[in-house]
Amino acid sequence: MKDTKYYQTHGLFRIFLSYFKPHRRLFAMDMCCALLVAAVDLAFPLVSRWSINTLLPEGSYLIFFVVMGTMAAAYLIRALLYYVICYWGHTFGIRVEADIRQDLFRHMQRLGYGFYDRNRTGQLMSRLTSDLFEITELAHHGPEDLVISVLTIVGALVVMFTIEWRLALVVCIILPILLAVVILRRRKMSAVSKQVKSRTAAINAEIESSLSGIRTAKAFANEEVEFGKFHNANERFKTSKREFHKEMGIFSGSLEFFMSILSVAVIAVGGALTIDNSIEMVDLLTFTLYISTFTSPVRKLVNFAEMFANGFAGLSRFADLMRTEPELQDAPDAVELQNVRGEITVEHVSFAYDEDLDVLEDVSLHVMPGETVAVVGPSGGGKSTLCRLIPRFYDVTGGSILIDGLDVRRVSQESLHHAIGVVQQEVFLFADTIGNNIRYGKPDATMQEIIEAAKKAEIYDDIMAMPQGFDTNVGERGTLLSGGQKQRVSIARIFLKNPPILILDEATSALDSVTEAKIQSALDALAVGRTTLIIAHRLSTIRSASRIIAVADGKIVEEGSHDELMSKNGLYADLYRTQNLNG
Repeated sequence: MKDTKYYQTHGLFRIFLSYFKPHRRLFAMDMCCALLVAAVDLAFPLVSRWSINTLLPEGSYLIFFVVMGTMAAAYLIRALLYYVICYWGHTFGIRVEADIRQDLFRHMQRLGYGFYDRNRTGQLMSRLTSDLFEITELAHHGPEDLVISVLTIVGALVVMFTIEWRLALVVCIILPILLAVVILRRRKMSAVSKQVKSRTAAINAEIESSLSGIRTAKAFANEEVEFGKFHNANERFKTSKREFHKEMGIFSGSLEFFMSILSVAVIAVGGALTIDNSIEMVDLLTFTLYISTFTSPVRKLVNFAEMFANGFAGLSRFADLMRTEPELQDAPDAVELQNVRGEITVEHVSFAYDEDLDVLEDVSLHVMPGETVAVVGPSGGGKSTLCRLIPRFYDVTGGSILIDGLDVRRVSQESLHHAIGVVQQEVFLFADTIGNNIRYGKPDATMQEIIEAAKKAEIYDDIMAMPQGFDTNVGERGTLLSGGQKQRVSIARIFLKNPPILILDEATSALDSVTEAKIQSALDALAVGRTTLIIAHRLSTIRSASRIIAVADGKIVEEGSHDELMSKNGLYADLYRTQNLNG
């Protein structure tokens, strides 16, 4: 895969052609077939002229029919060549598309949390699907259409000049005007096409959002509200499409006019030359055949202009994304995090999601290897943010975070993420089986390991009660499971991953009290010998923590054991009493 610098320093055309190289044999075959098709198209009018001018007047009837039979065979071969162009040409285009999509997806994996905070899923889906389809069409049809068109037009002009230069001159006067119209209108179409793709991405984002939230919409009887959002996006899409089709209409109308004028001009001038016997009727007939031959390649040029506009608009959007530098990158001299003991040091850390508002301010914390530390505090105080900085999902804006004395910015992100297991408050399950969702914690895990992890997470009995057991599909985002079941599947992943550092971000928030009590002992067992950070809402679940950190307004305001913090009668004591009263 090419690096980001390559896309930043090379033009769109160079980037486009770079994807042809791995499939150059298919491309060469496609182009050879296109050349042969152009040759057959150019040969027929010449052969017809020779047959009518020479063979028929000389009475060479046998040769005449042999020549016509040869031309029929040539057109049969031409049909087979078009089969090759269509089948293998599309295969070439699909392979190019697959390579581009693979590079794009790999690049998107490298982009950080901040990028996905700012960009909607539906818009990114458009980059991976509809935009790339247009590039595929350009990769396949573009070169062959251009080759066939240009060779046919140029070849026809050369032959025309050998037959009657005055008629050829008429064509040469009109043709540049026609090409100028093609070029000028193509630029306009390209600009409008890019707007269409942007609007398409927007409507995809609206659809993705509405479908993801369809249950919420139904629960609030807000289907009409969601339909209104969709309708507005759809109307904007229609407007942009209308502009594109308007440009296409001007383009096609201008083209049809000049094509018709070309035929009229040739017949008019040819007729005048025939009147004073300056040209023979058979030569005029040959000319009209070549003008007819012009029709197909010129229409191919029209299609090419539309494909080029759409394809390069998609290519431009692809390149824009590929030129986006990942906000979080491994340092050039990054080292692998190995034999992790689990010591965490937070030194004067500050952090802001944007420059205006600090979420954390001058936070310092030291966690010993194997220690279990609970982080509590009011919502929005910064406790979850602190735990997102440790695995370097975001970079600190001030200070540093160290694992075993190594700054997390100096170790490779992959080794860092292998060393840290995270169970987040918002559980995400893939639209796959329960077994594969658990296996996500260790892709090469055996079935027995998956079963053991499920038992430790108190989800095994639930799975066995399902019709297909571990092969049960969880649905989109795990919608076929209850909240507690989803949470326990995510916890099973961590049991399977078995990392030296655990971060439990409200890991039991979706569990009922009975299930939470069962799993709490399993989590306590998992925490033995590991460094564990627990972000907890239910304070009753963290009394066994060796230390409790109270975070509010981006700062650590209290630190100590449960008994020590209760005796201080501060923030933690207030939170604890409030929960007990509400309980």
